[in-house]
Amino acid sequence: MRRRTTAAVAATTLLATGAVTLAAGRWASGAALGAASRSPRPAGFAGPRLTVHGVAAGRVTLTRSLDSQLPGTFAVASGTRHAVVGPVLDVASDPDTVVRRLERVNRGELLAGATVALTPQLHRGDPRTALGIPHADVEIPGDGGSLPAWFVPGERDTWVIALHGLGATREHPLNLVPFLHRRAFPVLLPGYRGDPGAPRPRSGVSMLGAAEWPDADAALRYAVRNGARRLVLYGWSTGGTMALYAAAHSPLRGRISGIVLDSPVLDPAATVRALAAHRGVPGPLVPLAVSAARARIGLDGGPPAHVDADPTAGPRATAARSDHALDGPPDHPTGPRGRPLPVLLVHGPDDTIAPYAASHALAARHAESVVLHTVPRAQHAAMWNADPRAYEEALGRFLTPLM
Repeated sequence: MRRRTTAAVAATTLLATGAVTLAAGRWASGAALGAASRSPRPAGFAGPRLTVHGVAAGRVTLTRSLDSQLPGTFAVASGTRHAVVGPVLDVASDPDTVVRRLERVNRGELLAGATVALTPQLHRGDPRTALGIPHADVEIPGDGGSLPAWFVPGERDTWVIALHGLGATREHPLNLVPFLHRRAFPVLLPGYRGDPGAPRPRSGVSMLGAAEWPDADAALRYAVRNGARRLVLYGWSTGGTMALYAAAHSPLRGRISGIVLDSPVLDPAATVRALAAHRGVPGPLVPLAVSAARARIGLDGGPPAHVDADPTAGPRATAARSDHALDGPPDHPTGPRGRPLPVLLVHGPDDTIAPYAASHALAARHAESVVLHTVPRAQHAAMWNADPRAYEEALGRFLTPLM
């Protein structure tokens, strides 16, 4: 009788411990994969906010930090304030501050004492209000409901589908819209599940592109229904993951002529670990976050087992799911007649969210079709910000044959 009692107590303890572990893992994965505040701060810019120490003609003095010393062009924003700052001008005068060039103030006033955050998302608003570029507000039929999108018209019949990444919104790809608009590309900028105005994801957290990719497929269908003959998928961060899934599994994959990947999440497990650390998950819980994320994505993510016969049909259910989604997206989709799709991969070794090593390895495996443009000293999804001119030169060379 005593043995039975002891066994029962032990079993109860194990069950309780297992329940606590499961709960802790789900909390940790939720903290890592949650949409945060959906402020204009893509994942990777989670450092402390900066104080404005002074403003002069063409100069702004900010608290010195890793973020405020990054090379290139960024925005500083808080509440109703929004300004664009350029390169670092001085870091030697004061050990606690850094001086950057003040390019312009878009909204509000930038005053000494204000608290701001550095972000690679230079614009607020839509293409018309932020850039002066005409656009249409459109609705894309998606699996779970309508997806809001901006459409910037262009003369070509090759459309660019711009997919923002983790922690960002449709405003982040606006950085590249002037470049694409000057080259007459129609550009579709869709929101997707979890975005403002879009359906809420079933799990309430990001699935790192593995569950969100059908919304990219919906954008492809919309583009073809409205006159696109060829398609270029352009994805930042988890938007890159979505692009790879869509290029591998969409019934319209034959229309895709190229893919641009900026800071793509190719090693989701490593990204979960990095996000957990960035968002304050205690170290001992990080492995639990990865395990819970694997379970969540296995249930909610992965490619469908079948697709509609009509590739331009309305929303379709995604049936069977893959339990290997956290192992990474499809390696390298092929285009018509089994040829590898051309890919421009823009990434850098200082990305602390999506490991550069995975991008380097992908480019090495497919050197015949993947062009790797390496950007040093650039944080996640801020490759353009670090050196806009070099970025746009590489992008222009890649897109010219696809026009």
